[in-house]
Amino acid sequence: MTLKQEDKNCNIPQLMTIRQFVSANPAFTLGGIRNYIFFEEVNGLKTSGAIQRIGKKILINVDKFFDWVATCPSTTGGANGR
Repeated sequence: MTLKQEDKNCNIPQLMTIRQFVSANPAFTLGGIRNYIFFEEVNGLKTSGAIQRIGKKILINVDKFFDWVATCPSTTGGANGR
């Protein structure tokens, strides 16, 4: 069974690995994204649903990540809020 083009774009989230995301979005660094994920419970990234885990693989839901970026306060970093 194959999906029509309009069906493919409907309700299927765009997921990327961390490296794919950083390559596609050079404003973000590999270390920066990993820092956001490490402190996801502190900075609200976890509740945004932007991070998906399948076993050891970590995937970023691109739309939800940018929604999180748009709504997060300016201090979203590590334990010290940097």
